[in-house]
Amino acid sequence: QVQLVESGGGLVQAGGSLRLSCAASGRIFSRLSWFRQAPGKEREFVSTITSSGTIYYADSVKGRFTISRDNAENRVYLQMNSLKPEDTAVYYCAADVDMRPYYTRVGQYDYWGQGTQVTVSS
Repeated sequence: QVQLVESGGGLVQAGGSLRLSCAASGRIFSRLSWFRQAPGKEREFVSTITSSGTIYYADSVKGRFTISRDNAENRVYLQMNSLKPEDTAVYYCAADVDMRPYYTRVGQYDYWGQGTQVTVSS
């Protein structure tokens, strides 16, 4: 059974850091990504990493967030530094079996985690 389980969210002050983790089980995924959804907004792409290590970031987090992956453990991480109040959202892990090209699109993913709340206070 395929499952994605996120952890590591919480409340942090602006300028602080958090590290999110996503444990994937059931199969190996060619692409693992992070998305986020703030209240009243659409789910948006944050970052992605392929099984070979190719990485992309949304412009809004570039230079502050770092994605990494442990293929042996089938886990993906998101280190978030210099957090801002506008980073407040539910963060979701997403998995793509076939590494489709449009990795910023929600519809490209086969599986999703339940989400973890990140709240950044000003």
